[in-house]
Amino acid sequence: MYAVAIVLAVLSALFFAAGQHQLGSVGADVCQYGSLFCDKPHYMITGAVLAGLWGKFVSMR
Repeated sequence: MYAVAIVLAVLSALFFAAGQHQLGSVGADVCQYGSLFCDKPHYMITGAVLAGLWGKFVSMR
């Protein structure tokens, strides 16, 4: 679950940068396919936090 949380956090940063027009032409392509996440990248970071919390909850130590 930690890997999922990390992937979601990285994707959230990518969509945030694309939404702020910091990636150039690549950002336009990213926002073309994921316009919801470019407009609201906090959806994905919320999923990352929840996945991290879930991973912490179910970890056996």
